[in-house]
Amino acid sequence: MATKKTAGKKKPAAKTAKAKRAPAKKSLAGMSDIRRYFHRNDTPIFFISATNFNLLGMDEWCKKFKFINYLDCYDGRHPNTFVPQEIPHPEFESIEDINNYLLQHKEVLDYIKSFGGKPKACFLMFDEKTEELAKKAGLQTWFPKAKLRSRIDDKIETVRIGNRAGVPSVPNVLVKVKSYEDMRAKTKKLGPDLVVQTAYGDSGHTTFFISTEKDWKNHAEEIIAGGEVKIMKRINCRGAAIEACTTRAGTIVGPLMTELVGFKELTPYKGGWCGNEIFADSFTPELREKARDLTFRFGEELRKTGYRGYFELDFLIDQQSGDIWLGECNPRVTGASSMTNHAAFAHADAPLFLFHLLEFSGVDFKLDVDEINARWADSDNIDSWSQAVIKHTDDSVDILVDAPESGIWRMNDDGSLDYSRFDYHRRAVASENEAFFLRIANTGDYRYEGADLGILITRGRLMTKNFKLNDRGKKWIDAFRGRFVGRSLTPHFSPGSFKIM
Repeated sequence: MATKKTAGKKKPAAKTAKAKRAPAKKSLAGMSDIRRYFHRNDTPIFFISATNFNLLGMDEWCKKFKFINYLDCYDGRHPNTFVPQEIPHPEFESIEDINNYLLQHKEVLDYIKSFGGKPKACFLMFDEKTEELAKKAGLQTWFPKAKLRSRIDDKIETVRIGNRAGVPSVPNVLVKVKSYEDMRAKTKKLGPDLVVQTAYGDSGHTTFFISTEKDWKNHAEEIIAGGEVKIMKRINCRGAAIEACTTRAGTIVGPLMTELVGFKELTPYKGGWCGNEIFADSFTPELREKARDLTFRFGEELRKTGYRGYFELDFLIDQQSGDIWLGECNPRVTGASSMTNHAAFAHADAPLFLFHLLEFSGVDFKLDVDEINARWADSDNIDSWSQAVIKHTDDSVDILVDAPESGIWRMNDDGSLDYSRFDYHRRAVASENEAFFLRIANTGDYRYEGADLGILITRGRLMTKNFKLNDRGKKWIDAFRGRFVGRSLTPHFSPGSFKIM
């Protein structure tokens, strides 16, 4: 008898195997998992900037981490640094201009494309145009949006964030002023000696010390044009810096560092940053703990604004009272990052910036932030290093015909220098008689007032207990200055100047 065929039914398979489910992504638990994760990383990550100084050595912690730079500090010898051939471009006025140039350079775009995958980008500085260019190049930016960074970078907004977090600033007012008399009327409680800061800019250029009407007249145009400004009581203070990273697990805090500020041997700018030191006894244990607590609070408040990742705070320590005050916030990596990310605790656990990458990676992780912060606060985990950023300090312009190579240099007993060997590792510095030098200005470059020449990194201190340059520091700085040789220009040339650190 014929059987009836059932329409619409499929003949069942003989032994249908159960559909395989993709294995759940494993959560990273602890430092060993995190280090292994980045050791095996297959996502191309590019740090795009003028140089690789700020994240020096990060390529050794994270597989497929590459540097795309405008300046070739290593003469082509750094294996993970790509520098394209220079092509015509408008005069740069900022690091953002450099990055926007790089992101439109065919050699750079081809280099990024050669890695395939879904590449990521990190920057020292970037704006909304940079974000657009990065997206066009197929890059995802692993930092908070430029608009948010710009808002937090505002010195006036920093005060307000600090107030909400319980992180106090030097007694101040946030006001618009239109004349000397107007300023004095609005700052009666702050005393006769004032410090005025505009919302944006490097402290060496946008911080004004006002005691007299003559002082006011010298800077009135910039102050009035600044709109709402921060006017604070002038205190006798010492600067300090601390870096941190706010993550979904909490804010991880680095060590408190001293700052080299305004030394005429290094910078022509009064109040201009020119280096850092890191050492265990830089401040009293109580002061270090206070700074770490304030930084943690600030980081937790930053998270409420939507910000996450790496940031740096400048603190002002009153020499008379010992009080510690919030100076400013830099929502990014900074010139001090090479100190933080190479300290002994970073080699024992992981560099602070690795936690920034972890936060943006999308991978699930578990961290005991309190445990990490306690370990990083232990003075046994802090070794002694210094760095100095050497600028051209003379009011002159010439063109360089000779410049020292990047690498390891040795100082002789008579104060002269010998080039020991090429290296791009800071840890290759064996003693206080050696230093790693990162050349910024090269032969053929213009040397003008404020131009960055190079960065000196060495073991030990460059300052005295009273935070003045010590004799050793002066010898190193003088010796490297002597290695830069210029030829005078005719006619006189007037280049632009901006900070590339």
